Amino acid sequence: MTVAPPSQSQRTGSDAWSDTKLLYALEEVVERELNRHLKAAKEWMPHEYVPWSDGRNFDGIMGGEAWSPEQSKVSDIGRIALVVNLLTEDNLPSYHHEIATLFGRDGAWGTWVHRWTAEEGRHAIAMRDYLLTTRAVDPVELERFRMQHMSEGFESDNAHSMLHTVAYVAFQELATRVSHRNTGHESGDPACDRMLARIATDENLHMVFYRNLLGAALELAPNQAMGAVRDVVVGFRMPGHGMPGFERAAARIAIGGIYNLRIHHDDVLLPVLRHLKVLEVSGLGPDGLKAQEELGFFMGELDAQACKFDERRAALLARRAARA
Repeated sequence: MTVAPPSQSQRTGSDAWSDTKLLYALEEVVERELNRHLKAAKEWMPHEYVPWSDGRNFDGIMGGEAWSPEQSKVSDIGRIALVVNLLTEDNLPSYHHEIATLFGRDGAWGTWVHRWTAEEGRHAIAMRDYLLTTRAVDPVELERFRMQHMSEGFESDNAHSMLHTVAYVAFQELATRVSHRNTGHESGDPACDRMLARIATDENLHMVFYRNLLGAALELAPNQAMGAVRDVVVGFRMPGHGMPGFERAAARIAIGGIYNLRIHHDDVLLPVLRHLKVLEVSGLGPDGLKAQEELGFFMGELDAQACKFDERRAALLARRAARA
């Protein structure tokens, strides 16, 4: 990374970086990552992933057929996950406000914020068109959930600093990619799987941008960045946690193998931490060392919790299979 090396006081944590100073210092990295992203990103059209010929009128002013569960091609767990995933994507205006306020709308930062928002906007378009055209979910319930969720807005758990936000999105984008990909596999509908695979590709590119930016921050302000990573990993929640019925839906999604503690540990947290060698960073000051140690301890505890969850899940699935 071509960033200025931290001074001795910055490495020991005695001279903290302000958000403004960090934004300025990381501008070159943002510009380089933006250019890399634009070269890697491929144009795609949401309408091409929707089987429009499956569509027909719903009941209401068009006098069509009311929705019923048996019309859906996707599995029960897939249907739950699709609603959660779409409602998460729907809150894009709130997410844009959060990162635009922190990162600004000028220069490379601003260009990235708007590009990211534009790419994310395609996800909700494709997913909603697919869900309604194929009658995968109850359209009335979906719209009522959307209104409730968006009316409540979104307030980040990670508003401590811009470093907390960068750390959060590095993990969250990968979590979203994994959730979309696993939902597609679970859905049972090739068209759904294909659409979510395309969306997951976008999410992966976004993760790489933020992961590389976090890597630069760890070089520039290692103690502050380590503290931010520790805070985010320990307190991580998906951005859709405030949606109606989220806890119940998350429990069913976990049992269904779409997103749970094991997946969160193995497929989301570990890949980012290992790629950036977070637990191997040396030369930290007291605060950075403490954060690094607490992060390592937490990951061990989370792995143990995931093992217990795996055992309970296996027992539950075995009982269900026996009853079937």
